Amino acid sequence: MECPHEPGFHAAVRIEYGAAVREFGRLLSHVPADGWRAPTPCDAWTVRDLVNHVTAQHLWVCQLLAGYTPEQVGRRFDGDVLGVNPVGVWEMAVRSATRALAEPGALDAQIRPPYGLRDAGGFAAELIAETVVHAWDLARALDDPGRISPAAVEFAFTEFRRYGGLAASGRFAPGIPVDAAADTRTRLLALTGRDPAWHPRVP
Repeated sequence: MECPHEPGFHAAVRIEYGAAVREFGRLLSHVPADGWRAPTPCDAWTVRDLVNHVTAQHLWVCQLLAGYTPEQVGRRFDGDVLGVNPVGVWEMAVRSATRALAEPGALDAQIRPPYGLRDAGGFAAELIAETVVHAWDLARALDDPGRISPAAVEFAFTEFRRYGGLAASGRFAPGIPVDAAADTRTRLLALTGRDPAWHPRVP
């Protein structure tokens, strides 16, 4: 899928990618030893499941920008990618993705993620939007207020709103009605099927 982008889009991608992964990494560093099995707002996903999913997505970046196809990558990032050092694997994934995205011309490259041909800048924008939302999921699971920047939230909301019915993809719960005057974070959460009032259940 090839999409035209507005002037300044590539600069915004690099800035908001950094903001999204910093917040996710901050939260990840605060997961307690007994917190990996805690529930998250993503149904049936524990904290470890969520972190594994997001980490695997970022591991794809350098592979795709190096020109590898899904067939060549194979099942490398299926299943558990975190091993015994989840924080270390996450940091490695972000370092490799950041380097790949910073290469001259990288965001204009055509890549082949599992769903078809895509420009790398657009793929990175999708990844930012997912990371922002999953950072909220992780913050809620940890009962942390979250520190994601308003600019990153706005970027994610704009990106997801472009896709229309997210629930039809099977990757999101149905959207939740929200007051038109709600702030952008609330509208982003509602758009992606998240209840802004979600808290871990008390046993």
